[in-house]
Amino acid sequence: MKRLIIYSILSVATLCSYGQSNFNKTEIKSTMKRVADWQIANPATGAEHDDLNWTYAALYMGMIDWAELTEKEDGDSQYYNWLLKIGRRNAWQMGKYMYHADFIAVGQVFLEMHQKYNDRNMMLPTLARTEFVINHPSASTLELDYRNMASLERWSWCDALFMAPPVYAKMYMLTNDWKYIEFMNREYKATYDYLFDKEEELFYRDHRYFKQKEANGKKVFWGRGNGWVLGGLCEILQTLPRNNMHRQFYQDLFITLSNRIVQLQGKDGYWHASLLDPDSYPSPETSATGFIVYALAYGVNEGLLDKTVMMPAIEKGWKALVKAVEKDGKLGYVQPIGADPKKVTREMTEVYGAGAFLLAGNQIYKMVP
Repeated sequence: MKRLIIYSILSVATLCSYGQSNFNKTEIKSTMKRVADWQIANPATGAEHDDLNWTYAALYMGMIDWAELTEKEDGDSQYYNWLLKIGRRNAWQMGKYMYHADFIAVGQVFLEMHQKYNDRNMMLPTLARTEFVINHPSASTLELDYRNMASLERWSWCDALFMAPPVYAKMYMLTNDWKYIEFMNREYKATYDYLFDKEEELFYRDHRYFKQKEANGKKVFWGRGNGWVLGGLCEILQTLPRNNMHRQFYQDLFITLSNRIVQLQGKDGYWHASLLDPDSYPSPETSATGFIVYALAYGVNEGLLDKTVMMPAIEKGWKALVKAVEKDGKLGYVQPIGADPKKVTREMTEVYGAGAFLLAGNQIYKMVP
């Protein structure tokens, strides 16, 4: 089922390419199951952790890939059933803020559930939300200010590029209605023009970091923030067909950002909280690493990235992620909710970290014949 379009099957030669012997399919699947099961058994609560918030939306996106894999290979529908339960108890609604990107992110998963089960009720709230936003676009600034909620009505922080644009891409593919892709293109490119540093080829988290410096004098580029962007680009590229006229911009950006970020991997296999000053934040950070490994592995699987360059980083990154998984399946070293680099410890975990791990794991699993 995954995604909204059917892709050409990669050749056997590609699947048998560099690095296959360094992954064990049974171990990959077993580790993913431990992470998925632990997270379901240990739900997060508190601020920004209700069913429809961005934190859980990121988990659901990893979980739906895992659900597809386990149903297809094992006839195990428990993970789809878990997602169905969540959708039904919330009537497939969006989060509470009309324009805020974080509160439409669940629409990505609900639209995929609609695609699988052909239940119109699963897509109607997302349809209503996107229709309203498109027909009543915000004229707010891209200068984010948390004292002014209107400044979060557009995609004024780089995380938003993971949360909202793929929803509009999926709506475009479901409806074939030009207005969805037109809106996504306009808003995405506005954020790109504003937050992308063309010299460093990285995204600032938001405008507040334009002039800030790390302890080593480098610019402040947040690891997970750029991971969010790469993850969102993966979702867009998995939705738009290769011959779609709107795809080239996103594909080019994905390749540029991937080729830059692969250079910034730590010797320990992790991408750290600060991309340009890892020495100030030396601890592992699994949410950034998870989203980046997901993106690089997807790019290799789809033939968009040079596997001879990317596979060593993917292998090191996946091994690093697995090291952060406890025996019971808890994923550690996840930076808490935030907007910039922070210190991380092994005890720290978050639902979006598990989501990123499952997204990465599914792409790694596809690499192994």
